[in-house]
Amino acid sequence: MTSELPPVPIHDRLGIEIVLATTDEVVGTMPVSGNEQPFGALHGGASVVLAESLASIGSALHAGRDHSVVGIEVNASHHRAATSGVVTGRAVPLRIGRRIATWQIEIRNDTGQLTCTARVTCLLTPQ
Repeated sequence: MTSELPPVPIHDRLGIEIVLATTDEVVGTMPVSGNEQPFGALHGGASVVLAESLASIGSALHAGRDHSVVGIEVNASHHRAATSGVVTGRAVPLRIGRRIATWQIEIRNDTGQLTCTARVTCLLTPQ
């Protein structure tokens, strides 16, 4: 799936891989290693990058190539530390309109435990 997307430098730096991308669901993974905060757990900011990336990709697929997509609001709650392995984010749309798309994202660790929930709103603008 990643080969169908244009290069995304932050995805390369954080090791994000998109494994599924449709207008109804976007799934991506990210390693914990290399993305930790000073105390050894996955950095909350890395989780937010994963969440916004998934929502932006889903929004772009909905809007089409003739629109630009930008995140305009992000809210994230961190529930549990991830200290190793890979986390998986799954984004599903809460509401998709002509100009605004809002997504709910759950990020889970290797054992399926919820580590973060996020809500991302994207603005869809004609180019």
